[in-house]
Amino acid sequence: MSKEKHHRHEHHLRRCCGCLASCLLALVLIVASIALIVYLALRPSKPAFYLQDLQLRRPISLGDPSLTAAAQVTLASRNPNDRVGIFYKRLDVFVTYRDEPITVPISLPPLYQGHRDVSVWSPVLSAESVPVAGYVADAMREDVAAGYVALEVKVDGRVKWKVGSWVSGSYHLFVSCPAMLSAGYPGGGAVDAGFNGTVTSLKFAQPTGCSVEV
Repeated sequence: MSKEKHHRHEHHLRRCCGCLASCLLALVLIVASIALIVYLALRPSKPAFYLQDLQLRRPISLGDPSLTAAAQVTLASRNPNDRVGIFYKRLDVFVTYRDEPITVPISLPPLYQGHRDVSVWSPVLSAESVPVAGYVADAMREDVAAGYVALEVKVDGRVKWKVGSWVSGSYHLFVSCPAMLSAGYPGGGAVDAGFNGTVTSLKFAQPTGCSVEV
């Protein structure tokens, strides 16, 4: 083969490789553009969370700085979207008092939530092994003695959006639900810690909406 033919062959091969690469790049850009247009057109709305109940499964000891109480939370989530599904990849639930965690985070199982679907979870949260500052225990003791305790149920996790067969990247989800508990002995009357310093009744006031950040 002459040098001229060899150069023509190389030039033709380079042109073919360049055209193939350009076609592949154009295809990737087209698919990405379509996905972006669909995502922007549908504009998925963030899920709505509601705290339905919060029950103490073990009484709080007012003289115990560790606040070793167990609580059961009933939490509901609703997907408000007509065409967008939600993948809950990770959901960690815990309770705080004055922005201080007082229970160990519990991981809920991954879940797919279809269009307009509602999901309900009822995890049991424990305060075992959670270090609590002395001033936090003192503040809670004062609140219980006054007849109320303001807690917050929080959810920290990751979510993905699903449109048809397309699934988005992972987004951070943070939920905060205010929970007001009224304290007192069953049957009414003033709050009394009793001889052993234990409050036997802490009742959840009413279901409440939660703030959601995605």
